[in-house]
Formats: sequence, structure tokens, C-alpha cells
Amino acid sequence: MRIARFSIDGNVAFGAVEGDSPDSLVLDIIKGIPYTDFELSGTKVPLKKVRLLPPVLPNKVVAIGRNYAEHAAEMGNEVPDVPVAFFKPTTSVIGAGDSIEYPSFSEELHHEAELAVVIGRMCREVPRERVKDVIFGYTCANDVTARDVQRRESQWARAKGFDTSCPLGPWVETDVDPGDLAIQATVNGEQRQLGRTSDMVRSVEDLVVHITEAMTLLPGDVILTGTPAGVGPLHVGDEVAVTIEGIGTLTNKVIKRG
Repeated sequence: MRIARFSIDGNVAFGAVEGDSPDSLVLDIIKGIPYTDFELSGTKVPLKKVRLLPPVLPNKVVAIGRNYAEHAAEMGNEVPDVPVAFFKPTTSVIGAGDSIEYPSFSEELHHEAELAVVIGRMCREVPRERVKDVIFGYTCANDVTARDVQRRESQWARAKGFDTSCPLGPWVETDVDPGDLAIQATVNGEQRQLGRTSDMVRSVEDLVVHITEAMTLLPGDVILTGTPAGVGPLHVGDEVAVTIEGIGTLTNKVIKRG
């Protein structure tokens, strides 16, 4: 099931996305929130009449770096012995169609297409055999990075945590196997990244186990699983799209901040 978060006439709701053709997609409004057992209201609205919002409002976004060997190599790094984890703040999260604001303190902005894991229940110290039980679903992400800032600052808080640096969407897909999905990024229609989630050094299960050894994850929290090779520059006016097989396409335009 595809579950979107949206606004219409000033109201915010979740809805199940129905249909196959982009022009005929509708949202069946969900009663309540989707992390527990929920009912569909039967009230349907055309997708084209709503504004899609970030599909979740995470308490935290835990991102993993260098989880594809070819990407680590293109950045001049070895694959780390343990996952490299960092945070992106909630203020960095935007949805499909929202604008990425080019930060004034950077001159080298990069796209990073990623599979995002959405947590469905509070969890800590999750055993491997229970990982699927705590996952709500998956969505597309773009770990937008101020690469020049990342190189000169030992902590990545500014380089990867600035406002609008974490596009998520367009919705959460609850029924997909993340083990071997095609993932790509295009800029102005030109393919930049193309990989498969099967190339991840550490699987979704590995990452959930590793992260929850240290911290509690809450419903709606997001894990970014790393990016394949092919990262590259973004400029003001560019349109960047992240597409993941079985999930959908997340599209955002880059604008000048302010």
C-alpha cells in the first residue's frame, strides 16, 4: 500500500494512494494515523487536487554514509569497518515538489539518491529476526550535501543538515522488498546515478540492528541507507528526481535561498 501525507483546503491528512495512471491517482483518506491499525474512510480525493507533504514528520533522521563501495571509492574513501552514522534535523525535511534552497555558505551542492526506511513502532535493541516488524515502509530520499563544506568541516552537521537538505517522498510504500531495487537520480532529465539496493555494503536489517543498539527509534523516524555512485553537482534552476523501483519518484527543484 502507498500511503501519502497531504494537505487540502488547509487540512492535513494521510491517505492510501489508489490507481496506476499518474493522471487518475486518488487518495482514500485514512481515519487517524497509519502507524497502527487504521481504517479507510471511503472519502476519496484526486491526487492532483492536493499538495503532497513529506510522507512522515520524523523525530529524527539517521543517515548512513559510505554504504555503497563504488560511492566510497569515488569520494576517495575506503568502506568503513562499521557504519558511518550522522543526523539530519527535522528542519531539513521537505516533500515532493518542494524547493531545495541552495545554501549561501556553499558553492558545491550535490545530490545523493537514497532508499529511506520509515519506522512504524517504537523500538530499541531490535534483533535481526524482528527488524521487519518495526518497519512501516520505504520511501525515496535525497541526501542533499554541501560537498565543499563537508570537506572542510570534520562534523557534517552543516554540510548535510541545512534547511531543505532532506527531501522525502512522494509517499511511503508498505509492501516492497528492499533487497534488490533499482535506484536512480536524474538532473533535468539526464541520468546521474543508477544502482541497486543489493549493492549496499550493509543491508536494511544490518542498519536497524546497528542503530537501535544505541538509540530508541520512534514511529515516523527515518533511516537513510546510503547512496550509489554517480553523485554530482546541483545548480539553481535544476530539477532533480530520485526514482526507486516499486516506490515512485521524488522530484524537487533547486532555488536560490532567500
